[in-house]
Amino acid sequence: MITHVVLFKLKNPSEIKKVAEMLLGLKKTVPVIRSLEAGEDVLRTHRSYDVALTVKFDTLEDLEKYQVHPEHVKAADYIANVRESVITVDYES
Repeated sequence: MITHVVLFKLKNPSEIKKVAEMLLGLKKTVPVIRSLEAGEDVLRTHRSYDVALTVKFDTLEDLEKYQVHPEHVKAADYIANVRESVITVDYES
């Protein structure tokens, strides 16, 4: 199994709910997703990121399919315009 973790810091806090909801919607539209969690940071400290995404896939190939799926691309394009920074890690689990 592959676990994909992404943290987003957004330019404007007013976008947090929309981004989290958009990410949660991917679970319904991208069939290679085994499980998906997305949520807003609750501490909001100076070192916090605003939104976290954790997605699990059966294989690395499924992660690659997810990356190019039209619904993921649509979400990624939107988020690219509203994010300040992003970090990610992908690992075998």
